[in-house]
Amino acid sequence: MIDGVLLQSGALLHNIFLSGASSRDLDRVGIAALEFESTGPSVVKSIKQRDLLNTWLRLYARDRSIPRMSEYQPARIEDELPDLVLYTVDTSTQPPRLIIQSDGTRMSTAYGNTGKGRYLDEYLGARLAPIVMPVYHECIARRLPAYTIANIDDIYGRVVAYERLLLPFSDDGSVTHIIASLKTISEDGSFEIKNLMRGNDKLPVSKLRTIIDRDLFHRAPGRIPSGDGLEFG
Repeated sequence: MIDGVLLQSGALLHNIFLSGASSRDLDRVGIAALEFESTGPSVVKSIKQRDLLNTWLRLYARDRSIPRMSEYQPARIEDELPDLVLYTVDTSTQPPRLIIQSDGTRMSTAYGNTGKGRYLDEYLGARLAPIVMPVYHECIARRLPAYTIANIDDIYGRVVAYERLLLPFSDDGSVTHIIASLKTISEDGSFEIKNLMRGNDKLPVSKLRTIIDRDLFHRAPGRIPSGDGLEFG
């Protein structure tokens, strides 16, 4: 379970700055430069993930800039906590590194152990980092949501779709935080999520890799209810 981590303005700042990572930088550390499709919000399948995205879009639409963490207050967020992961962004090295500040029970179960306090690339390991980290780097570089779907077999050979939505936030002008919403679903119905990402020799197979950069203003900015900062706990 996630220890209480309050996400509010300045609470998790590391006084970092953002600079872009080139394909040469990525190649030098063994991380591939992948291609991303341009798409709109309708690409997101999960209703709950769409709600998270729409809350982000309403804030973004005010002045066409990514919101601060303290402003992000989705409705019924408590129901989503097991599927959410919070990262802070460390750009003191290139490409940027992400520190896991809190990880939902679903991620911990799928990867076999908790990653709180660790760098994401180290937590993923040498097999998974080259296919996962470019998604986070693209989200940071573009300052826009990223959405991916990958298929992976559970320990019984059932195909599981792993849907990932990344939402960037800024507390100092650069991307300082990312919230990841992680959903798993199988057409077979039930599946084994324990050690899903590390339980067999097959790597996840990418089915969709996108940056959401279209129709970002199709929803009129709404009034975000006042209240406490988003809390993971």
